[in-house]
Amino acid sequence: MHRSFTVSTTGPGLYEITRDLRRWLAAEDAGTGALTVMIRHTSASLLIQENADPDVQTDLLAWLSRLVPPADHPDMDYLRHTYEGPDDMPAHIKAALLPVSLQIPVIDGAMALGTWQGVYVVEHRVRPHRREVLAMLR
Repeated sequence: MHRSFTVSTTGPGLYEITRDLRRWLAAEDAGTGALTVMIRHTSASLLIQENADPDVQTDLLAWLSRLVPPADHPDMDYLRHTYEGPDDMPAHIKAALLPVSLQIPVIDGAMALGTWQGVYVVEHRVRPHRREVLAMLR
């Protein structure tokens, strides 16, 4: 079984989709298997990360921004792909560094995540987007 989810973003950030995935698995009486989740974009990522302390998300975004600054930063003057703005190629680089798909065990209809783990779409672009996430259970 599979399902597509649309996630509306408002700029760089981590957007939790754990609840959406749980609801879908429960509605489908999912049983046991492997859940594969993939984002269908080249400038956003997926991540399993702590969902208890929002400072974790803030720190991750700050680290990513320092690691890969915008194309108009002097350290990034070698970039050529800037057609959609100074966040364009850096977003692709960040998506190349972070996962774009995840595999999560499902046991008796529930994702086998740790106590403080959540599933997130990581938006790397500055302007709002509608991101498509495909989920498949086997």
